Amino acid sequence: MAKDHKSCPESQIYSVPDMVDTLYNFSDSQQTQILLQQMMVSFSTLSKSKDARLEGLKEAKKETISQIANYQSVLERVVRKVAESSKKKVEEAYQNLEADILQDKNTIDSTNDVLQKTDDKLKKASGNRAQRFVCSKEAEKNTKVAENEKLKLENNDNTDVEISFRPNNTLMDYIKDLHGIGDVLVFAKKKKNLYKLKGSRGINIKDLGDKRISSSAGCCLTCDNQLLVTYYENKKVKRIDAQTLTVVDYVTLDGIPQGICCINQHEVAVGCYFPDKIQFVSIENKMTPTRKIDTCHDCYGIAIKDDNLYVTDYNTSLYVYDINGTFLRIIENRLFSEIRHIAFNESGDKMYVCDRDKGLICFDGKDNYLSTIKDNDLNDVFGVCTDGRGNIFVGGFNNVVQYNEYGKKIGVVVKQEDGLKNPTSISFHRRQNRMFVTMGSSDILKMYELE
Repeated sequence: MAKDHKSCPESQIYSVPDMVDTLYNFSDSQQTQILLQQMMVSFSTLSKSKDARLEGLKEAKKETISQIANYQSVLERVVRKVAESSKKKVEEAYQNLEADILQDKNTIDSTNDVLQKTDDKLKKASGNRAQRFVCSKEAEKNTKVAENEKLKLENNDNTDVEISFRPNNTLMDYIKDLHGIGDVLVFAKKKKNLYKLKGSRGINIKDLGDKRISSSAGCCLTCDNQLLVTYYENKKVKRIDAQTLTVVDYVTLDGIPQGICCINQHEVAVGCYFPDKIQFVSIENKMTPTRKIDTCHDCYGIAIKDDNLYVTDYNTSLYVYDINGTFLRIIENRLFSEIRHIAFNESGDKMYVCDRDKGLICFDGKDNYLSTIKDNDLNDVFGVCTDGRGNIFVGGFNNVVQYNEYGKKIGVVVKQEDGLKNPTSISFHRRQNRMFVTMGSSDILKMYELE
């Protein structure tokens, strides 16, 4: 840069070498370099981690293709076995028809033999009138017998019978409509050890329009991982952006919202009381109440499986409705005392029911009782969710306890000293490993970051 540039006053022009000591601290340079190197190491570690994941994916791909090939071989063996069964039926049909024809041929041959012998006798008796008379009578008799056999054979003639094969077109059409010989699943590996707490954050969901401090009775994650929270006393359902952890939308209901579950990417179902009903809410753009299912019982915990809604009554009964509102059945169990929230595992073959007094009550996919989980760390059970990796999170008295899918306790994930008080519901963000916990008599929603 020219020092004598007319637009630049000389008093405002400085030489970099003259000013470097004033403007730049060498220790700052060292610190910046250290941070730069640390960041490079972090990215190098991330790169190695991604390389390891790629190798793991390659092995998983290879193993999966091998499994498909093995299953293809099994199917081919089954097809060959079924084809052999059809061939066996052809052979049986042939043998039956062959036996009928051979029997007819034997009858023809034996009858013809009798006729031939009778004819020979009649010829030999040509010079003896008495003998010829006897042979003639015998010939008449044998001829009538032969005529009857001839009529039978003609009536039962099966020479026009054919054997053919008609393919099972229904089977062929079914196979042609298939997009594969099985489902290709992408799922998270099962985690067998205890989650570790990395950090936490409290989210205040109360705004100026809320009249009072309110409990959050339920929460769930939508298909696009937005968090929905029922705001009990204020009769609201609030939507929270899972990235920014801020309230971005809400809807006010005419009943008190309690449990909530995601139906699909467009709709959620909310259990309400005063009045008792299942309220559906559209979550497209602005949240809006839509249809409802009126019930004769309190609606607290709510979950969906196979297009059926499972609803607890905050007491001793679990009700099942189809998605259109038709009542299907009621599950009453002598183990129920004060049932709260419910959840299903990833495959839907296990149902977990929170009971405040009894613990976590487990059922199979056909509503049959399996077991009850109860220990010293699990009191006042309200909330339950799964992580998609074979683990169950259960909210007890001021803690969250982790169990595996078989009900074995792994450990306490979150404790009271981690800022948890009176948890009422739990949801787990599977991609981010974040646990969201609502708390009674509090406007604060807790977010726990796990690893």
